[in-house]
Amino acid sequence: MDYHDNILGLIGHTPLVKLNRLTRGIKATVLAKMENLNPGYSVKDRIGVAMIEAAEREGILKPGGTVVEATSGNTGIGLALAACVKGYKCIFVMTDKSSVEKSRYLKALGADVVITPVSAKPGTPDHYVSTAKRIASETPNSFYPDQYSHPANPEAHYRTTGPEVWEQTEGKVTHFVAGIGTGGTISGTGRYLKEKNPKIKIIGADPYGSVFKTFKETGKLIEATPYLVEGIGQEVIPPNVHIKYVDDVINVTDRESFEMSRQMGRLEGLFCGGSTGTNVAAALRVAREAAEDAVIVFIVCDTGEHYLSKHHSDEWMKEKRLLEPQKITAALISGTKGGQAPKSLVWVTPSDKLADALAKMNELGLTNFARA
Repeated sequence: MDYHDNILGLIGHTPLVKLNRLTRGIKATVLAKMENLNPGYSVKDRIGVAMIEAAEREGILKPGGTVVEATSGNTGIGLALAACVKGYKCIFVMTDKSSVEKSRYLKALGADVVITPVSAKPGTPDHYVSTAKRIASETPNSFYPDQYSHPANPEAHYRTTGPEVWEQTEGKVTHFVAGIGTGGTISGTGRYLKEKNPKIKIIGADPYGSVFKTFKETGKLIEATPYLVEGIGQEVIPPNVHIKYVDDVINVTDRESFEMSRQMGRLEGLFCGGSTGTNVAAALRVAREAAEDAVIVFIVCDTGEHYLSKHHSDEWMKEKRLLEPQKITAALISGTKGGQAPKSLVWVTPSDKLADALAKMNELGLTNFARA
C-alpha cells in the first residue's frame, strides 16, 4: 500500500510551475516553487518540523511539552502541524498586523494565540518576540524555537529546498529569488546552490521599509518604516540572515506586491499571499534583464486563502489606498460583455412602453439604462 505514516510526510518535494501570461515578452524562463502546496500551505512547514525534531534529538522538548513561538503565522502553522502529530501543546504570539485567517487557523489546530501590537519596538516588553520569550520562561516543560536564530531553520532549506531546486531544474537554475524574513529560506537554499554553482545569483525580495537592502549595500542598519506585506522584511538583522550568500536585494512596494499577488491568481491561476507577490515582482525585474537561457526560480511562500480579508479583498485594498478606482468606459463595458456590447448607443424614450424597454435590454444582454 502507498501511504504516509502521518501528514508530515507530505512536507517538501513541491513542484515547479512555469509562468506564462505574466512573462509575455520575457525570453527567460520563470518558475514558481510551489511551497503553498505543503500541508500547512506555506514554506514554513519545512522549518516547523525541523526545529521540533532537532529539539527532540537534543532532549530539549519532552513528551507533553509546550511549543512557544513568535510568528507572523506560517511558522506557527508549521510548528502546530508537527505538534498535532507528536502530541505537544502550542502557544503562539502574533502581532495585530497578521491576518485573522492565520490566527483562526492556528486556533483550529488547537493552539493558543496571543496578539500583541505591531507598533511595539524590538526589545520592549510588548514586542511579540519579547512576549513569546516571557511566556516560554513562565511555562514549565516548554520549548522556544526562536526561528530567527535556530540553526535548523536554514539547515532545513540547505537539506531540502536547495537540492530540490537544483534537481528539478537539472542544474540549469541561474537565479533564485526569495523574500528575506528570518533568513532561513534564502540563506539555506542560497548556500546549497552556491556550493553547486557559484555563478548562480541569489536575489532577496524585500518590502520598502525593511532594512535588508540598505544593510546589504552599506553594511549599515537603518530605522525601519511600516509596511503591510506579512512574513518578510525586518527591523533588525536576524542571526539566520547570512547575507554573504545574497548577491542583491530588490525593494518592492506594498502596492506592487499585492497587485502582483492578485495578478498571479487571475492570470496564472496561482492563488498566493502578498510576500509571494513581492517575490514575483523581483523575479520579473530580474527576468527582463536576463539572458534568454536564464532560469529564474522564485518561492511561492504561502496560499492566498490566508489573506482573503486583506489584499485579496477590494474593500481592504481601497481602505489602504492601494486600489485605484476603475473608470467605466465603453471599452470596459465591451470587454465585460465578451465583445458583444452594442456597436452604437441604445436608448429608450419616455413614450416607450416598459415591456418594450425590457425586451430591448434582454435582447442586447443589458442590465440597466443610464438616464441621459
